[in-house]
Amino acid sequence: MGKCVEEFVIGEVSVSPGRTVTETDVVQYSWVSGDTNPMHTDAEYAARSPLGRRIAHGTLGMSICTGLSARMGQFDGTSIAALGVDEWQFLAPVFIGDTVHLRTTVVSSRVSSTKPDRGVVVRRMELLDQNSQIVQRGLMKTMVYTKAGLAAAESGNNPR
Repeated sequence: MGKCVEEFVIGEVSVSPGRTVTETDVVQYSWVSGDTNPMHTDAEYAARSPLGRRIAHGTLGMSICTGLSARMGQFDGTSIAALGVDEWQFLAPVFIGDTVHLRTTVVSSRVSSTKPDRGVVVRRMELLDQNSQIVQRGLMKTMVYTKAGLAAAESGNNPR
C-alpha cells in the first residue's frame, strides 16, 4: 500500500530502479503520439544532426518518469488523480540505450481545507541518466487520500 498525504515528509528523497530506453520504446511512442520527427525515427537523418544519433521524445522521458514513479509504489492505492506538471525542463537528450532512473523529492504535502479526505503532494521529479546527469526535471502534483479518507473509501463510505 502506498502512503497517505500525512505520511509524506517535506525534503524526503526517493530513488527508483533503473530502466533502459529501447528502440522499441521510441518506435512505439512515435506511433502512439503521432510524433514521427526524423530525430526519433530516421537513423541517417539523426546521424547528420548536431546530436549525431536518434533521441527519445522529450515527452517519452516524462512518461518514463511516471512509470518509474509507479514502480516506487508510493501512491499504490492512495492516489486519486494527477493534478499537473509544472516547470518541466528538458535539460539533455535521452538516447536509445540510455539507462535512466528517477529521483523524487517531496516539496510539499498538505491536507485539503475543503475536502479533508484528501490532500495534495508536490514532488520534484528528476530523471537521471547512467552518468547521473539530470536530463529532465519538474514538479508533479498528485491528489492523495488522507488516512481517514482511505479508510472511508475502503469501507465504501467515501463522499464525492
